[in-house]
Amino acid sequence: MTCLFSDAPIPDHLYGAIVALGNFDGFHLGHQAVVAAAVARGHAEGRPVIVATFDPHPVRFFCPDLPPFALTTIPQRARLFEKAGADATFVIRFSEAMANLSPEEFIQQQIIDHLKAAGVVTGRDFTFGKGRKGGVDLLQAMGQNLNISVDTIMPVCDQQGAISSTRIREALKQGDPETAARLLSRPFTVEGVVRHGNQVGRQLGFPTANLLMGDYVRPAYGIYAVKGRLPDGRYLDGAANLGIRPSFSPPTEWLEPCFFDWEGDIYDQTIAVSLIAFLRPEQKFKGMDALIQQIGEDCKVARACLSEYVIDPI
Repeated sequence: MTCLFSDAPIPDHLYGAIVALGNFDGFHLGHQAVVAAAVARGHAEGRPVIVATFDPHPVRFFCPDLPPFALTTIPQRARLFEKAGADATFVIRFSEAMANLSPEEFIQQQIIDHLKAAGVVTGRDFTFGKGRKGGVDLLQAMGQNLNISVDTIMPVCDQQGAISSTRIREALKQGDPETAARLLSRPFTVEGVVRHGNQVGRQLGFPTANLLMGDYVRPAYGIYAVKGRLPDGRYLDGAANLGIRPSFSPPTEWLEPCFFDWEGDIYDQTIAVSLIAFLRPEQKFKGMDALIQQIGEDCKVARACLSEYVIDPI
């Protein structure tokens, strides 16, 4: 997947693309419908397809003190866009200068002048430009004046309403990764570098890989059945603790997967951990024997949850 940036030139062969425009943080079912429409138009017209996204998320730029809320990283998004049929990812670097562009200036500078796009596809509720004053009505009017196609896609809904990143975040915070996975069309997955810890898990007989959560939204603290992807592409079943480890001092936030029937050294390497099922809340134990017994039970339950689960690689 080719990654393009708003502050760098793009290759000539990607000029005249159909551009899917949005934040696409979760790349959930609604986002996928937007990109699918862009891919369909691009194929019909023999044009490349580019998916435009923002980094940082505009909400993060305007509200830097908000708790972490990301559902994906840019590399994760790029792989998802590629799998959906796009030819390139266009990362719009959101800055003060970008935030101050009027809606017309934003479209002219980024979509017309920089990408030389032939068409735009976006969700019906997408807004852009200073004060979020630009919407699809303005975009369609500009499209007519600039002779570019503009397609707007209605929200994808289920029985609870429109599918959104907000709903996915709330499901994760409530300890409901199954609902999040249904709305995403895949499990919520954390990617990170395995850090050195104090090896308490190894001493207890359950070695873990320690990941920082970084900018990801914080799902409910507790024990999860997980699928892990190693650097070599292998998938492993496991159980993971997400939280601050209240039985140990000082409290430190980690995502700590223990992979079943596997041994190896993956320190300082990037792995992916997908949350499949929430098993129980995090709790503090009075002694190590009780903790070890509970971890053993958690692993049994996780094995049962994962025995017939098949993950779709990304």
